[in-house]
Amino acid sequence: MGTRKRPFYRIVVADARSPRDGRFIETLGQYDPRPNPSLIEIDEAKALEWLRKGAQPSDPVKKLLQVKGIWQRFQEGAGAAEEEEAQQGEG
Repeated sequence: MGTRKRPFYRIVVADARSPRDGRFIETLGQYDPRPNPSLIEIDEAKALEWLRKGAQPSDPVKKLLQVKGIWQRFQEGAGAAEEEEAQQGEG
Protein backbone atom coordinates (compact mmCIF):
# COMPACT_ATOMS: atom_id res chain seq x y z
CA MET A 1 0.00 0.00 0.00
CA GLY A 2 1.02 3.60 -0.19
CA THR A 3 2.65 5.29 -3.14
CA ARG A 4 6.14 6.21 -4.16
CA LYS A 5 7.97 7.89 -1.25
CA ARG A 6 4.78 7.63 0.87
CA PRO A 7 4.90 4.22 2.58
CA PHE A 8 1.83 2.86 4.31
CA TYR A 9 1.47 -0.71 5.54
CA ARG A 10 -1.36 -3.02 6.54
CA ILE A 11 -0.78 -5.51 9.33
CA VAL A 12 -2.38 -8.78 8.27
CA VAL A 13 -2.62 -12.45 9.19
CA ALA A 14 -1.51 -14.58 6.24
CA ASP A 15 -0.79 -18.24 5.64
CA ALA A 16 2.97 -18.81 5.39
CA ARG A 17 2.45 -20.70 2.14
CA SER A 18 0.79 -17.74 0.39
CA PRO A 19 2.88 -15.21 -1.58
CA ARG A 20 4.07 -12.06 0.19
CA ASP A 21 1.56 -9.79 -1.53
CA GLY A 22 -1.01 -12.54 -1.96
CA ARG A 23 -4.16 -13.47 -0.15
CA PHE A 24 -4.43 -12.86 3.57
CA ILE A 25 -6.79 -14.18 6.23
CA GLU A 26 -7.54 -11.05 8.28
CA THR A 27 -6.44 -7.42 8.64
CA LEU A 28 -5.26 -6.56 12.15
CA GLY A 29 -4.31 -2.92 11.67
CA GLN A 30 -2.14 -0.43 9.86
CA TYR A 31 1.21 1.32 10.18
CA ASP A 32 2.15 4.72 8.75
CA PRO A 33 5.81 5.59 9.47
CA ARG A 34 5.68 9.15 8.06
CA PRO A 35 4.03 11.22 10.81
CA ASN A 36 5.94 11.99 13.98
CA PRO A 37 5.16 9.96 16.05
CA SER A 38 4.38 7.10 13.68
CA LEU A 39 0.77 5.96 13.37
CA ILE A 40 0.36 2.40 14.65
CA GLU A 41 -3.19 1.04 14.82
CA ILE A 42 -3.60 -2.61 15.82
CA ASP A 43 -6.76 -4.38 17.01
CA GLU A 44 -5.40 -5.78 20.28
CA ALA A 45 -8.11 -8.41 20.78
CA LYS A 46 -7.61 -9.86 17.28
CA ALA A 47 -3.81 -9.77 17.59
CA LEU A 48 -3.85 -11.59 20.94
CA GLU A 49 -6.33 -14.15 19.58
CA TRP A 50 -4.07 -14.98 16.63
CA LEU A 51 -0.95 -15.11 18.81
CA ARG A 52 -2.69 -17.55 21.18
CA LYS A 53 -3.61 -19.69 18.16
CA GLY A 54 0.10 -19.95 17.35
CA ALA A 55 0.58 -17.23 14.73
CA GLN A 56 4.23 -16.20 14.31
CA PRO A 57 4.72 -12.45 13.70
CA SER A 58 7.44 -11.26 11.35
CA ASP A 59 10.27 -9.31 12.99
CA PRO A 60 8.91 -5.86 11.95
CA VAL A 61 5.39 -6.73 13.17
CA LYS A 62 6.79 -8.12 16.43
CA LYS A 63 8.55 -4.78 16.97
CA LEU A 64 5.27 -2.90 16.38
CA LEU A 65 3.49 -5.23 18.82
CA GLN A 66 6.20 -4.45 21.40
CA VAL A 67 5.79 -0.70 20.86
CA LYS A 68 2.03 -0.99 21.47
CA GLY A 69 2.53 -3.29 24.50
CA ILE A 70 0.58 -6.17 22.95
CA TRP A 71 3.58 -8.51 22.84
CA GLN A 72 4.18 -8.03 26.58
CA ARG A 73 0.51 -8.82 27.37
CA PHE A 74 0.80 -11.95 25.22
CA GLN A 75 3.98 -13.01 27.08
CA GLU A 76 2.33 -12.41 30.46
CA GLY A 77 -0.71 -14.44 29.42
CA ALA A 78 1.48 -17.31 28.19
CA GLY A 79 3.44 -17.33 31.44
CA ALA A 80 0.25 -17.39 33.53
CA ALA A 81 -1.11 -20.32 31.48
CA GLU A 82 2.11 -22.30 32.01
CA GLU A 83 1.98 -21.65 35.79
CA GLU A 84 -1.66 -22.85 35.92
CA GLU A 85 -0.76 -26.08 34.09
CA ALA A 86 2.15 -26.68 36.49
CA GLN A 87 -0.07 -26.13 39.52
CA GLN A 88 -2.76 -28.48 38.15
CA GLY A 89 -0.12 -31.16 37.54
CA GLU A 90 1.06 -30.95 41.15
CA GLY A 91 -2.46 -31.16 42.65
